[in-house]
Amino acid sequence: MQKVENGSDIYWDPYDAGIAQNPYPIYRRLREEMPLYYNEKHDFYALTRAADVARGLPDWRTFSSARGDILEIVQSGLEIPSGTVIFEDPPTHDIHRRLLSRLFTPRRIGMLEPKVRDFCTRTLDPLAGADGFDLVAAVGAELPMRVIGMLLGIPEADQPAIRDMVDDSLRTEDGGRMDLDGGAVLNTEAFGEYIDWRGRHPSDDLMTELLTARFEDEHGRTRTLTRDEVLTYVSVVAGAGNETTGRLIGWSGAVLARHPDARRELVADPSLIPGAIEEILRYEPTGHSIARYVTTDVELHGRTVPAGSAIVFIVASANRDSDRYPDPDRFDIHRSMGHLLTFGLGGHYCLGAALARLEGRIALEEILKRFPTWEVDWENAKLGQTSTVRGWETLPLILR
Repeated sequence: MQKVENGSDIYWDPYDAGIAQNPYPIYRRLREEMPLYYNEKHDFYALTRAADVARGLPDWRTFSSARGDILEIVQSGLEIPSGTVIFEDPPTHDIHRRLLSRLFTPRRIGMLEPKVRDFCTRTLDPLAGADGFDLVAAVGAELPMRVIGMLLGIPEADQPAIRDMVDDSLRTEDGGRMDLDGGAVLNTEAFGEYIDWRGRHPSDDLMTELLTARFEDEHGRTRTLTRDEVLTYVSVVAGAGNETTGRLIGWSGAVLARHPDARRELVADPSLIPGAIEEILRYEPTGHSIARYVTTDVELHGRTVPAGSAIVFIVASANRDSDRYPDPDRFDIHRSMGHLLTFGLGGHYCLGAALARLEGRIALEEILKRFPTWEVDWENAKLGQTSTVRGWETLPLILR
């Protein structure tokens, strides 16, 4: 363990794959011994207690999103393009978020349910009678991409390339950071041809609505989005919708393999599955931390965090805080959840949360319907390494 400022041996590093294998014991020590943590090597602060995370995330005046919500981006000083909603503060953020909110309505999300179920059926039925399959390759890496493709109107044949582009942009090697040498936060031009084509051939999809929606901008003008703004919106939706939902499906397989009694309950009573998805999102969240830029000196736990610092809110630690959840290290599909911090809090609460829950629920319903028991080939399972998202890149299931 590396020594930190006060001589403690607690060390947390978001780029360390060894720590990522099981960060929860370190999170517990940080909550108990060092609730405000400073990492000297990478020059950032971190908060781990649920009360601090719940108080800090909505406070955009002190903890700004305008420089990004990923540690490397916050520290890079990159200029963030307008319309990157997750990287903005009010009032601009509120204007752009309202525009996207009109597109992620309960009606639109509900209409996707039969299509999601049909995809799961077509994917899982051919696996009947097999000795096993890789849950991530078969479902986790495919389903979110297909759903986002349905929403945006991206041709099915092109969807895997878009997914791979998003995954590669987030992936880091052990001890490494995101590659920002090119200066771009989003690869928007990947969607340029689709947007230009859709402009000439409008349809009933999100891309068409973005091209035609009228709104009042921050200058009080009523207008439609520019091409560059549409590119940015589409890139945000594609990136946010692919990686994290796929990891949720992987964690469902891993967690239920380790908790077969809970799995048996879900097989016997599928009405428990929505609650189980909530507990999986708490117990093994796909995104462990949310970064912010500190705009002004702030006192936290007897220390001053200076303006200009990067600070990380470790949501995965807050989800295991006994002050918020009794017996937090126990997986309990009957847990009374309250407001889940996994999707954030305040103005930046994840717009796609309902969609992620829908995909996770349907996938688990269809998996359990066909495969009530399984084990994991842990020797050949691989935990994905990014500085922002934690989840399985491969998860081979052994069917019994």
